[in-house]
Amino acid sequence: MRTVIGIDVGGSTTKIVGFQTDSAERKLIEPLFVRATDAITSVYGAFGKFTMQNKLTLGDIDRVMMTGVGSSYMEQSIYGLDCRKVSEFQCVGLGGLYLSGLDDAIVVSMGTGTALIHATKKGGSTETEYLGGTGVGGGTLLGLSRQMLGVDTIEHLEQLAETGDLNKVDLRIGDISGDHNFQIGEEITASNFGKLSDIANKHDIALGIANMVAETIAMLAVFAARNFNAKNVVLTGNLTALRSVTRVFENLESTFGVKFLIPEMAQFATVIGAALSDQNN
Repeated sequence: MRTVIGIDVGGSTTKIVGFQTDSAERKLIEPLFVRATDAITSVYGAFGKFTMQNKLTLGDIDRVMMTGVGSSYMEQSIYGLDCRKVSEFQCVGLGGLYLSGLDDAIVVSMGTGTALIHATKKGGSTETEYLGGTGVGGGTLLGLSRQMLGVDTIEHLEQLAETGDLNKVDLRIGDISGDHNFQIGEEITASNFGKLSDIANKHDIALGIANMVAETIAMLAVFAARNFNAKNVVLTGNLTALRSVTRVFENLESTFGVKFLIPEMAQFATVIGAALSDQNN
C-alpha cells in the first residue's frame, strides 16, 4: 500500500492529509493542522505530528505533494522524500469536487482572500480553471474587526456577531423602495453599512463586517456560476466554519438560483486536493 501526503503551507498554519492506496481502494487519512511562527517550522511540525499519530514511517510514504503560498520557502525535500509542488488553484478544484461528490462546480476558496475555480471532471481527470478572486476574505474580517472593534481573533468576532442586528447597520431594498413586488427581495442589501446607526453596538458592527465579506464573495460566485451555467457552488476554506458567514449564503440561494454547498471537511479541501493531484492525469 502506497501513501501520498498532501501539505498546504500557509504563512504560519499548515494543513496536512494523506491517502493510502492500493489496487482496489483509496483511503483518506484524517487531516490535521498546526500553527507555528514561520512556514518551515509549521511544515515540519505538521509532518512530525501527522506521521506519529498515524504510525507512518518514512518508508511508508511514496511522495509528498505541496501547495500554498508558504511552499515557496521549502527549497529542500522533507527528510529526503520525493516532494513535488502543485498549483494551489488546481488543488482547490480537485478538493472541492472530491468532497462534494460533484462532477462540475464553481469552487470557492475562502481564506485570507478569496479565489474562484471552475472544476469539471473529464474522462479520468479533473480540469480546473482559475477564474479570479477578490482580496475580500478572512484577512478583511480580521483587519476591519481589529480597527473597528479592537478584536484580534475570528473566534471573538463570531461570538460578537451572534447577537448582532443588521437593521442597525445595512441599508436594505425595503428601506428605499415601497414596492413590495420589487424584482428582488426586500431583505437584499442595497448598501453594506449604508444605514449605520449611532446606536449600533459592537455586536451589530461585527455582524455587519461578516455580512459584507460573505455577500461580496457570494455575488462573485453567483456571477461565475451564471457564466458557466453551473447550478452548484462549493464553498471551502476556513470561513466555512463561521456561522455568521455561512448563513448569508443560505439566505441568497433562492434569490439567485444557485446551490451553495459546504461539504464535510471543507476547511481542508485544498490540502486534500494536493494529495489527489498525484493521481490527476
